Amino acid sequence: MEKEQSNKNVVMLIIVASLGYFVDIYDLVLFSVIRVQSLSGIGVADDELLSVGVKLINAQMIGMLIGGVLWGVLGDKLGRLKVLFGSILMYSLANIANGFVTDVNTYAIIRLIAGVGLAGELGAGITLVAESMSKEKRGYGTMLVAAIGLMGAVVAGLVGDKFKWQTAYFIGGGMGLALLVLRLGVMESGMYKNIAHKNVSKGNMLMLFNNWGRFKKYINCTLIALPVWFVVGILITFAPEFGKAMGATEPLSAGKGILFTYIGISLGDLLTGFLSQIFKTRKKIVVIFLFATLFSILLFLFSRGINANTYHWICVLLGISTGFWVIFVTIAAEQFGTNLRSTVTTTVPNFIRGSVVLITLCFEWLKSPFGIINSALIVGIATLVIAFIAVYNLEETYGKDLNYIEE
Repeated sequence: MEKEQSNKNVVMLIIVASLGYFVDIYDLVLFSVIRVQSLSGIGVADDELLSVGVKLINAQMIGMLIGGVLWGVLGDKLGRLKVLFGSILMYSLANIANGFVTDVNTYAIIRLIAGVGLAGELGAGITLVAESMSKEKRGYGTMLVAAIGLMGAVVAGLVGDKFKWQTAYFIGGGMGLALLVLRLGVMESGMYKNIAHKNVSKGNMLMLFNNWGRFKKYINCTLIALPVWFVVGILITFAPEFGKAMGATEPLSAGKGILFTYIGISLGDLLTGFLSQIFKTRKKIVVIFLFATLFSILLFLFSRGINANTYHWICVLLGISTGFWVIFVTIAAEQFGTNLRSTVTTTVPNFIRGSVVLITLCFEWLKSPFGIINSALIVGIATLVIAFIAVYNLEETYGKDLNYIEE
């Protein structure tokens, strides 16, 4: 039976994984915060800000989809620790390089590289924590990683508002490089070391598709978080347009919405992680928070004549209700054996982030015949129904022994 790693190493591992995810989320959100300022700074015309911004976000998303597969497979083939620090190094250097860009094409290339780097940290960190702690307590560890990490979005909002865009990128890169100093205090997962030199297939993505049971689990693990990205990618991103349709008394800011929503998500991650440990269930807590998400979406879409302050409180509520992100990633880590765990835990969150593209297309397609409010309502309900079905089809994983391999 795998012995638990020393308390000192586990504490250091949680600190490094949390801070790594903090800088990861900081960089992920920072571009949205300083998009206009940075693009104007390199000479992009006002009427091209939106189209160029979409181009850069798509470049980053392509990078994350590539990176999700790359880092996930490497995490199972070479070890979790190498991926954790390799991804931090890549997105930190990309952040610093972003501060020196002077044209759109260079900006896009660096955002793609940054996206590749950003894709690896969370999966590697959650996998390491899950494999290094006892099966009864690992939920607390993953809870802290996600809750602390998501506060990086809040800091990105504050830094982007107070500093020049170049400085904001330099700060992110500097934080990441400083984090690498802590590398000496962290050890590789004992479970992974046990299979590192064994003749077993590690990081083989085909194993997820050549067995119906594993494929079904993989798809369901991914779809649980669909409503999270509906809320962030549609309701908050297009808040100014929703505000007009709802007759808001003042403009609703997408930037402020992201700030308050991520505060809520961080609080929600603490709450869902804690409740899943107290009640010894992951599935039931996700179901409860999916119902809370339904309530929050309806509250947002049927509000009329609201002001900015009310909107900010609704954003916090939306964030708390979708704050089952930590359980979503933990469930993915707990569903699969050690030789596939990193591949799954790293690809799943990045693939669901990529679902924003499909969600946005459906929303845009339905907007003309049904209007912006009804279009969002239809898409939002659809994501929730899919998520409920996905949770129902998964096994309960609280307290599951992770020391096994997929044959």
